[in-house]
Amino acid sequence: MNGKKYAAEAIGTFWLTFAGCGSAVIAAAFPQVGIGLVGVSLAFGLSVVTMAYAIGHVSGCHLNPAVTVGLAAGGRFPAAQVVPYIVAQVIGAIAASALLYVIASGAAGFDVTKGFASNGYGVHSPGQYGEAACFIMEVVMTMMFLFIIMGATHGSAPAGFAPLAIGLALVMIHLVSIPVTNTSVNPARSTGPALFVGGWALAQLWMFWVAPLIGGVLGGVIYRWLSGEPTGTVQGRG
Repeated sequence: MNGKKYAAEAIGTFWLTFAGCGSAVIAAAFPQVGIGLVGVSLAFGLSVVTMAYAIGHVSGCHLNPAVTVGLAAGGRFPAAQVVPYIVAQVIGAIAASALLYVIASGAAGFDVTKGFASNGYGVHSPGQYGEAACFIMEVVMTMMFLFIIMGATHGSAPAGFAPLAIGLALVMIHLVSIPVTNTSVNPARSTGPALFVGGWALAQLWMFWVAPLIGGVLGGVIYRWLSGEPTGTVQGRG
């Protein structure tokens, strides 16, 4: 059964990375009909909504190492499954990035060094934001993401609406933070594109693991304290 959970996480993270990063690489600035920042934000949010309904009942639909770690910190997920979930998520993100690279490189003039939807700070931040500002943004946004996930999947929350709340939260997160870091809040999503860009993207990848993981733990712990939940192993969607 666990093998199916891991496969679901890999497939789900593949979809999030391919749809989200693909919207940025292929469609964001497409001549005359580019979807822009709002469109990319919607693509990331919708990828989570669609997968939450598709595989939420299989794996909990984490799609994100920070979500997995945050849910474990919040008492919603067994610690023994954290590492296998993260491995599956990273594999899915890398596979998505590889396919996106094959497709994107089919266009004349494609240059992977221009970013390939990678996350960055300093001169590699879309808005040229400094390291400290980017770190804080990633921590806070991931913390709030986990807080919303924990609340939306609580047993007292309205049934059936968790995927919408979580997906809309991810849209809002992207609307705010794309100019700052190109929005990570997800180490797996950051790792896939960075492997193909190399150089600066790999050198700055540490931030997009450390900050989201810190934020995920904070969000999980704070919501657990607020709600007074006992430790459990209920899988949340994210």
